[in-house]
Amino acid sequence: MSRTRAEVPFDVGVAILAKAPVAGLAKTRLIPHLGAEGAAALQRWLLQRTIATAIAADLGPVTLWCTPDIHHPEFAACRTFGTVDLRCQPEGNLGERMHAAIAESSSRTGTLAIGTDCPALTPVLLRQAADSLQHHDAAIVPAEDGGYVLIGMRQANRQAFQDVDWSTDQVMAQTRKRLTAMNWRWREFPALWDIDRKEDFERMTEFFPDARNLAPQKLTSA
Repeated sequence: MSRTRAEVPFDVGVAILAKAPVAGLAKTRLIPHLGAEGAAALQRWLLQRTIATAIAADLGPVTLWCTPDIHHPEFAACRTFGTVDLRCQPEGNLGERMHAAIAESSSRTGTLAIGTDCPALTPVLLRQAADSLQHHDAAIVPAEDGGYVLIGMRQANRQAFQDVDWSTDQVMAQTRKRLTAMNWRWREFPALWDIDRKEDFERMTEFFPDARNLAPQKLTSA
């Protein structure tokens, strides 16, 4: 059985970094396959699923870190899923933005930072990652492409995000080196996949058939 918040020993925040589902801004690597509008529709679908997953995990405060700003109506609509605090992502690379999301979390007992690109994240996995922070300094769910889809920390530490070649297949390996140099103990979960390429989208639709409607008809019938 899944655990309720009453059974979780301490509140763990969930910080979600997300782009607005704007055509031409969101999921740009999928635009050649889905078109700009289709890619934006996919981002909307992923955003809503991620918010619903974080709320269902029932861990602690959920914060949505938005870019380019907090004013897109889809961000406001996320509040219909539950209590969600909207914040604007700061300037800087991905590591600097994740560090800010963890450092500024209202939870002082741990925070999970996630994006919206991994529909395979579940409330159960979020709870497991949160629970692991009782005995570890960090928790990580790697991505199959060499990055990671979740990093959790009991306390924010900028060093974990420094000297990392973001958006490459070296992110997870370099992060392991950073954590080792910090003398941190971390729990690493089995790798998951995220949505960046046409092949990823097609894989996703095998698990989530309703997402097929996001693709142009010429792709769904190919």
